[in-house]
Amino acid sequence: MTRANIGIARTYFQAVQTGDMATLGELLDEAIVWHQPGANQFSGEHKGQGAVFQMLGRMMEASQGTFAIDKIHTLMGNGDLVAATIRFSGRHDGASMNMDGVDVLRIENGKITEMWLFSGDPAAEDAFWG
Repeated sequence: MTRANIGIARTYFQAVQTGDMATLGELLDEAIVWHQPGANQFSGEHKGQGAVFQMLGRMMEASQGTFAIDKIHTLMGNGDLVAATIRFSGRHDGASMNMDGVDVLRIENGKITEMWLFSGDPAAEDAFWG
């Protein structure tokens, strides 16, 4: 199970990096619960695939299309959980962020059912998103 879930996580990150919304739609469970960190306009719990896609779309708008996962360093699995160490960035109106993060995905029956995100510099991410 762990190896299969790491493969699903790898496919998810590749889809995010290439903007493959069809694959993302196939991988995210309809009832996904997404835990966005910080104290900014996107922070909090987002429930359901529609709410997650809406949040991600607003992030792309706010970052003028620059928000990206630049690098997936490591994927590690433990049963239905996969942890990924990543590097992400974005720019807008003279502001920028570029930092490490950790994403933790719960994968059940081939779908991502829950996601927790962690930022290397929460204060800088909050300042960037406002």
